[in-house]
Amino acid sequence: MALPPPDPQFVLRGTSAPVHTLHFSCGGPEPDIPLLFSGSENGFIHVWNLKTHRVDTALDGHGRKSVYCVETMGGKDRLLSQGRDQRICLWDLAEGRTSVTDSVFTEHVGFCRCSLLKVAQGRWLIAMAARSLEEVQILELPSKTSVCTLKPEVGAKLGMPMCLKLWQLSCGSQPVLLAGYEDGSVVLWNVPMGKALSRLICHQEPVMSLDFDSEKAKGISGSSEKVLSIWSLNEQQNLQVYKTHELVNAGISDITIRPDKKILATAGWDHRIRIFGWKKLKPLAVLDYHTATVHCVSFSDHSNPRDRLLAAGSKDQRISVWSIYAQT
Repeated sequence: MALPPPDPQFVLRGTSAPVHTLHFSCGGPEPDIPLLFSGSENGFIHVWNLKTHRVDTALDGHGRKSVYCVETMGGKDRLLSQGRDQRICLWDLAEGRTSVTDSVFTEHVGFCRCSLLKVAQGRWLIAMAARSLEEVQILELPSKTSVCTLKPEVGAKLGMPMCLKLWQLSCGSQPVLLAGYEDGSVVLWNVPMGKALSRLICHQEPVMSLDFDSEKAKGISGSSEKVLSIWSLNEQQNLQVYKTHELVNAGISDITIRPDKKILATAGWDHRIRIFGWKKLKPLAVLDYHTATVHCVSFSDHSNPRDRLLAAGSKDQRISVWSIYAQT
């Protein structure tokens, strides 16, 4: 008989608003305190101390507009956040500071999270949905220099970009962008050329979230429908449907593959977190704790596999933190 799914290891309360994004920073050497950053609908970013399970700092930089993306930039002292105030903020958190050092005005009105890629020491690329509905803009940070604007072909009718994932096969190789669009397709873009390499219609509904495993050249996406789509990338840079997986309930807000590529987690509109094996998409567990839509899921970057955690943020204003399949 299968074991019943566990309870959360602990629950973080106190955001006073639905939680839309989560990001761990746990990879530092001792005595670094493992942290979890959360972004809420009320415009606050909370920095959670995972030893005390309490908020160390609350950051307010988005004019009380929902924060839906938080990422660290090479350590926990430099933070990037994106909000519904159409701004991306860069934060300096060193030595107890809580200041916004720079910001980018995106002019984008949707919910498309930006994607960040480190390309060299102290240099990053950021992909973000642009002002013009179908376009994606790529900037270099911290210089904020425009690299290119990715425009679909005339008549492609992709709709708005909904989710983005910048990646490169190895350090120094050409950066590539995977973008999920409103019409249900996933498009692979060559960033330096500003050119679409391949397009695959994965869903009948807008692509809500995607993740990609560059080692296996395989990705996964979810939408508002009852299907997870798994697709692969061949050596000719063409996207192909690998398989689909039927879900019990419709609606996936977020998908993330664990850094070791063994398992993945989905955030469901049905209030549940689902865990799958990444190799064959075998369903492993259903984590049933939240009382409203789960908006986001994130795996920790602990260097010791036994310490690994999974966090989920929900419309119910709680963050559940789980220790699951940490030994595999």
